[in-house]
Amino acid sequence: MKDHQVDLCGAEGAGRTPDMPLLERDSVFSFQCAGCGGCCRHREDIVLSGYDLYRLSRRLGLPPKLTARSFCRIYIGSVSHLPVLRLAPVKEEHNNCPFLTENRCAIHEARPLVCALYPLGQEISPEGKVSYYFQSTRCGGQVYRATLSNYLEGQGIREREPMDIRWAQCCMQLEQEASRWETDFHPVILRRFRAKLCETLYYRYDTALPWLGQLEQNLVWLQAERTKLEQIQQNIHQKKRSKHSI
Repeated sequence: MKDHQVDLCGAEGAGRTPDMPLLERDSVFSFQCAGCGGCCRHREDIVLSGYDLYRLSRRLGLPPKLTARSFCRIYIGSVSHLPVLRLAPVKEEHNNCPFLTENRCAIHEARPLVCALYPLGQEISPEGKVSYYFQSTRCGGQVYRATLSNYLEGQGIREREPMDIRWAQCCMQLEQEASRWETDFHPVILRRFRAKLCETLYYRYDTALPWLGQLEQNLVWLQAERTKLEQIQQNIHQKKRSKHSI
């Protein structure tokens, strides 16, 4: 799968479909799991949020940027126009997740949201409303039954919901502006701005400190950096106009 086909919301066209009903809090669903690690194989669509990278980095004891360089791939999404970070599969291991070891997840307690949710999917509205839906696993093995509420609690989803909501809202807000950046910025300025955007969303975090507060600080920092870059671009344009007027 090509990078441009995987954006912040996952693979293009891979959102909720009519056969994936939304679940109520007390809804009961069931699925089968053989514990074979099949859902971790041949995967090139595990997109990480900034909070996912933070948790993974804390688990590995590495700075977020080093974690991303070692285990991920980053590029600009064709729909969102924002930096997209996804786990880089191991080609020598049939494009398996880099953390799949002997059919088990080596970073299970810090696994990305998409992995913790499975076989559920998540939708978040701009207002911060969270909805969940069921996806068929098409797996065999032991049958598991749970209510939505109990499953979310057991997988640690409820605990991290505030971070996931803020991340989604942040990305949706940036996405509204992102399509204009290519026309607003000179290509050199645009590259510098996108580098600072990557720092804001993914890298500029101390894993010894809470993530959410750092995201808010980073967004303030990004706005200040954007203002500086806009001033640089304006100065360049003014110099060009001055040369033409001579």
